Amino acid sequence: MRKFVTAEISRRGLLGGLAFLAGSVLGGRRLFGAAMPDGPTGWNGKITGLGATGDVYKELGLTPVINAQGTETVLGGSLIRPEVTAVMELAAKQFVVIMDLEATVGKRIAELLKLPDGYSAIVTSGAASAIQNGYSGILTGGSAANIAQIPDLTGMKSEVIIQKAHRSAWDHQIRATGVKLVEVETVDDVHNALSERTAAMHFLNLSDPDGQIKRPDWVKLAHAAGVPAFLDMAADVPPKSRLTDYAEMGYDLIAVSGGKAIRGPQCTGLLIGREEMVHNALLNMSPNEDTLGRPTKVGKEEIVGLLKALELYLAEDQEELDKEQWRKLDTVANRVAKIPGVTLTQEVPEIANHFPALQVHLDPSKFSANPHQIAAELAAMKPIISVSEGPGTIEMTAIDLQPGEDRMVADALYGVLKAHSV
Repeated sequence: MRKFVTAEISRRGLLGGLAFLAGSVLGGRRLFGAAMPDGPTGWNGKITGLGATGDVYKELGLTPVINAQGTETVLGGSLIRPEVTAVMELAAKQFVVIMDLEATVGKRIAELLKLPDGYSAIVTSGAASAIQNGYSGILTGGSAANIAQIPDLTGMKSEVIIQKAHRSAWDHQIRATGVKLVEVETVDDVHNALSERTAAMHFLNLSDPDGQIKRPDWVKLAHAAGVPAFLDMAADVPPKSRLTDYAEMGYDLIAVSGGKAIRGPQCTGLLIGREEMVHNALLNMSPNEDTLGRPTKVGKEEIVGLLKALELYLAEDQEELDKEQWRKLDTVANRVAKIPGVTLTQEVPEIANHFPALQVHLDPSKFSANPHQIAAELAAMKPIISVSEGPGTIEMTAIDLQPGEDRMVADALYGVLKAHSV
């Protein structure tokens, strides 16, 4: 049996050159366009055992969640559109060469987004996978020996420059490749940090307001030094334009979450970038063996599902979506507004999670519980009501609220606040 190994894959892998393998791997069996059975046992469509009731989480003894917190990974991101699920089911009924699928879907994504010339994309297992595999590709290039060697970076570049204000839990995926992160704060710091060991410069989009060097200047500094600039913009859509803005700004690789506002499968992400770099990232990940990214597998169903989700997302009327979210938040605001000690604000964050949000501010002299305790009480309900909380404030969004849940959140919050009013 022929094995797909990194050393056998040339640059044509990203361009769809492996299609000729389908016939030989399948021994001449007709696959594409053929009617395929639902499974080896010819499933009759009736679910028995797990799922028989139509509520798998209840069967497992889990409490359902009303998600007023937002597109958080810990809650499963967002809900996949039914049309996406249907397309994923179609993808599940046939086999395909994964490298061909990645190449073809990446080309379609580049066309959908109207990316600049020379840019492409691949589907990854989340934005975190896009970061790790993107950096692996930067470090190894297309060298099979280097791909097998990392995270041992002997003989390779080994440092990534990052602003101190941009350090976060999300840079663990960079460090997983074996690199050392070199912290800087000023432009002079960048010049002093640059050396023959510098592999790239990293920018966390969420932290743009916190660092001294802003997004456009960062990429200019990187290119002046002859090193690639990597942008982590995982949750920075909507607006849709941001899927192309940063490529047009010149960022060489860009990591995007597929399971948040795009509403693709929760386990998906996008790596957008220059074709050669995207290709090298793909060489460092599943299905290729003996790679650091082998565990970051993304299935054929998820690859197709994200493409469909992106197609639907780009066709949406964002203004109408925002209006609907504001309407749901108004349901909550109108319910609690007259409680003494409550003041309300509404905003759309400038960067990341750029959708309507409601802040319920609590005067501590008017309540016997703080926001943390109130959020805990909401989380103890059945169903669980999940909100965000901070100093003096309960915060919520409506992007993941289903029809009727805005009223349930409003009633629950009103009840808890009234119970703690003093």
